[in-house]
Amino acid sequence: MSGLEFVNFYLIPGLVLGCIYAISAVGLSLLFGILRFANFAHGDMMSWGGYSALVAVTFLGIGPWASIPVAIVSTVALGLLVQRLFYGRLKGANSVVLLISGFGVALMIRAILYFLFGPTEVTYGLGIQRPFVWEGFRIQWRHMYFIGTAVAIVTALHLFLTRTRTGKAMRAMSDNPDLARITGIPTDRVVTVAWVIGASLTAVAGVFLAIDTQLSPLMGFNLLLPTFAAAILGGIGKPYGAIVGGLVIGLAEEMSSLPLIDGQPLLTPAYKTGVAFAILVAVLIVRPTGIFRSPQ
Repeated sequence: MSGLEFVNFYLIPGLVLGCIYAISAVGLSLLFGILRFANFAHGDMMSWGGYSALVAVTFLGIGPWASIPVAIVSTVALGLLVQRLFYGRLKGANSVVLLISGFGVALMIRAILYFLFGPTEVTYGLGIQRPFVWEGFRIQWRHMYFIGTAVAIVTALHLFLTRTRTGKAMRAMSDNPDLARITGIPTDRVVTVAWVIGASLTAVAGVFLAIDTQLSPLMGFNLLLPTFAAAILGGIGKPYGAIVGGLVIGLAEEMSSLPLIDGQPLLTPAYKTGVAFAILVAVLIVRPTGIFRSPQ
């Protein structure tokens, strides 16, 4: 295998998949850092964002890229509604109750998507796209947009968390919620901002995944395991770690199908998700706190 073939067929797809995982995992990790529980409805909220974009494409006649703001607004509204009707009422409940409620919310969102759109996979109708080709290097334009958007999101999130007052309050609440309350940080506002950012990132990841593959009610649920693996790998509750974790999981999944002996791949593509599960198990055994979180 030549170097260009490796880049075109393994490295670039791994980076693209890793960027989608990273965007999704950052939203999940950010919410965990503030709310102190894992939102198991995260994947189905991703599907909600993808279908919201489909509605905008169908009824407003705009392209899928232009429909991303619609998906963000719709998913943020869903996240705030879920927080008000369910999670907010369970404030202070034990982790088992929150876990079960997360599964319940996920099932409700998925049922609504099945009822409204049916089980059939659909696409945004982008048609045939010509890739960018230069000296044997080949990449789809949409993949360049994915990578560029992921870089922009990471940069904007870093500036928000380090340069703004609300971002610093979120970091303080993530590190020590009780101390943050004592010092007068408006925790309710921080929770709202966390939902807005987390749901926005979830919507973007959902639209990107739907553009790159197909849209179905189970789309986000199927991405839940790699998203959790990325968040845990980087250190659950650590947005920067989730970025690295997403890239590692995405690259590992694509590299798992590299041809090794007699042109046979290490794993068939059907087992790519098993790579994320294997990494998740290994991290939980070797370093349960993740790469970027110090042991308690």
